Amino acid sequence: MNLTSLDDLARLGAQLRAEGKTVVFTNGVFDILHAGHVTYLEAARALGDVLIVGVNADASVQRLKGPERPVNMLADRLTVLQALRCVDHVVAFDDDTPLRVIESLVPQILVKGGDYTRDTVVGADVVEQHGGRVEIIPLLDGRSTTGIINRVRTV
Repeated sequence: MNLTSLDDLARLGAQLRAEGKTVVFTNGVFDILHAGHVTYLEAARALGDVLIVGVNADASVQRLKGPERPVNMLADRLTVLQALRCVDHVVAFDDDTPLRVIESLVPQILVKGGDYTRDTVVGADVVEQHGGRVEIIPLLDGRSTTGIINRVRTV
């Protein structure tokens, strides 16, 4: 399901917690979906009952990664992520970080990839203040969107 507002997200988070479900949240650009993304998302989903994925909107991606990104527009990235069995819900956000999303959802588990540490995960303090935890999942070696783009450019 594609969530369209922070209010929807807050309601969903409260409902899932009331049902006793463990909510897992992660976020990213997910521009050109590859095996590293899928492996990461499957590992994140295995940590709980529901996986909600935050996705940077196009303007946010441009600010973070440059004017040539994203390669795939937001609607397409959301469609691809929603098609994965391991992803239960997606939510787009315009900010450069997912902090407001995390504050609205208040997941029990916040997941990021191995290129992060607990101290660099945005929202870690929010999740931990509510009794949740941060999990760092190792990256799949040699898989990155930037790497794919660079290989395509040299062909």
